[in-house]
Amino acid sequence: MAVTDPIADFLTRIRNASKAKLLRVDIPASKMKIQIAEILKNENYIHDYTIIEDNKQNILRIQLKYRGGVPAISGLRRISKPGLRIYKPAEQLPRVLNGLGTAVISTSKGLLTDKQARSQSIGGEVICYIW
Repeated sequence: MAVTDPIADFLTRIRNASKAKLLRVDIPASKMKIQIAEILKNENYIHDYTIIEDNKQNILRIQLKYRGGVPAISGLRRISKPGLRIYKPAEQLPRVLNGLGTAVISTSKGLLTDKQARSQSIGGEVICYIW
């Protein structure tokens, strides 16, 4: 079955795996998903990720992080969807939980966190919120 929104599928798989207290989750890979996984790693939401090569589509394996049995990721929300894209200029970039969470922004310089985009004065498409 074809997935109409691969990023929402990516976020849902991570959300479901963390609620089920799984140590890792396998997701079909794409360039954007790998960049989001890199942001999750840099912001200390996951331990690490690896790319498993195969014949069709590579697999992105994410090792989830837990702090005292509680998932490091308490919430994920898709903001910009295929049917409704949400773009914000640099001055109007959202703050997730008053700065405690992270917003992933797709800019002309690649995927950035809201803090990075704000410091570089770059706006873009708001992909998702992570907290």
